Amino acid sequence: MTSASHSKTSLQATPSDLNGYEEISSRPTSLLEHFRQLFSSGPTLLAFVILLLIVAIAIFAPLLGTTDPLALDPAQRLSHASSVHWFGTDAFGRDVYSRVVYGSRVSLIVGLGAAMTAVVAGLFIGVIVGYFPWVDAIIMRLMDGIMAIPGVLLAIALVSLSGASLVTVMVAITIPEIPRVVRLVRGTILTVRHEPYVEAALTLGTSLPVLLWRHLVPAATAPLIVQGTYVFASAILTEAILSFLGAGLPPETSSWGNIMAEGRMYFQLSPSLILYPGLFLSLTVLSVNVLGDALRDALDPRMARRLK
Repeated sequence: MTSASHSKTSLQATPSDLNGYEEISSRPTSLLEHFRQLFSSGPTLLAFVILLLIVAIAIFAPLLGTTDPLALDPAQRLSHASSVHWFGTDAFGRDVYSRVVYGSRVSLIVGLGAAMTAVVAGLFIGVIVGYFPWVDAIIMRLMDGIMAIPGVLLAIALVSLSGASLVTVMVAITIPEIPRVVRLVRGTILTVRHEPYVEAALTLGTSLPVLLWRHLVPAATAPLIVQGTYVFASAILTEAILSFLGAGLPPETSSWGNIMAEGRMYFQLSPSLILYPGLFLSLTVLSVNVLGDALRDALDPRMARRLK
């Protein structure tokens, strides 16, 4: 009789249990809730719309009234905006509007490629060095050495050694970003590797690949998404810097940096040569950074509860 009453009592929920259940049930668990928090502010929604427009411009560039961005028309060189040339022409008579529109493709490809490569490589290396201390002592010294070199100088050196091309520039921009991602993932893994659920998985005999993939990698997913947006914006800006300095893509390639580099000599005659590509570049980088901040607030449980 006593044991039966004891079992009934143990099945009853205590007030602390109910409070814990209410706290868990109040947390955002659906993807819809994350999206609601992400676009709850006007600047974030505006940044998303601007970035979506830039992506649409890059995808549908041939359908937006553009011409061949490499077509030369010396008779119309340095002409101002008109119904034929909406943004005017450059020193070779090329249509600036078409070059700016097609330049969005180059910037987005470089930014997306650098972000994805840096995140994947940084995740793989960061998980390894975070879990194995003996590897950490070797790899992190190499990462510190790469971080000691300014990213732009390292990218210029790599492009100078291997030649200017889209792939080369993308790799040169990605390499300086990998150590930052590695340090982020490493710090996350060092924080969670001694958590009770990881110790329980080890006790149950979970294999190492399954342990790393199912229990450690998810802990670094949210910070990686946010870091990926910053790498995306930084890669676009770095590509423009390299092209502006003449160490990036070939001059005939339509990129925002190349357009501004070629137009700086004629800025007093035609300010639009720098104004329009600079405006597109600024809006893209600013929109990505605003979305990155919003993602950080939406994916961080502490920030989410504070916003509520």
